[in-house]
Amino acid sequence: MLMAHPAVLNDLVEQYEALRSVHAETSTPEARRRMDDIAYTLCVTTGTRDVEAALAAARSRLLEARRGPLLPS
Repeated sequence: MLMAHPAVLNDLVEQYEALRSVHAETSTPEARRRMDDIAYTLCVTTGTRDVEAALAAARSRLLEARRGPLLPS
């Protein structure tokens, strides 16, 4: 499976979380549409079907990327 670059995943997660905060405070059709678009993109880039699973997968991949490549034993 192709993996999204960590910078792309990080940007998507940050955008989604920011829009979720905005949507919770003032729900607008535009904010909801944008949030749905980002949720869809997160699902596609992580190979999941649910936005919560996509967020979890993205965070896991970001954590792995921060740790760096595993060294051969």
